[in-house]
Amino acid sequence: MVHLLLATMAVALPNFAQARVSVALDSAVFVERGGRANGRMLEPARRLSRGDRVVYIVTWTRQAGDGGFVVTNPLPRTVYYQASADDSEQVSIDGGRTWGRLDDLRIGTRLATPEDVTHVRWRIPAPVAARGSGQIAYSAIVR
Repeated sequence: MVHLLLATMAVALPNFAQARVSVALDSAVFVERGGRANGRMLEPARRLSRGDRVVYIVTWTRQAGDGGFVVTNPLPRTVYYQASADDSEQVSIDGGRTWGRLDDLRIGTRLATPEDVTHVRWRIPAPVAARGSGQIAYSAIVR
């Protein structure tokens, strides 16, 4: 089951959409483990168990063009979303059809929860994209 979970996570690489900009993306998955005296530490995700907190780090590199772009990451069904490191993300709870802040989204009459998130996206504005590269980090919990 762990191999299936890791394979599912590996194919859930982010993608981007912007006509004028060429961007390369790379994604790494880490699991947060309890450390000794220093608290928590990240290690490459090799074995995961229900309840593990995983951290995705998406590295982007602008290869050509100018302007901003969008990075979109579908979440595997084997995890549920926790938080983004920079709090600028938008999430979707309907497979990427609509987007917003998690606190503003509803499913029927109830507020959406992190377990409802299907996709996460970040808008990389032109001034940030002009730096040439950057990273996005977010966390999830293994179901």
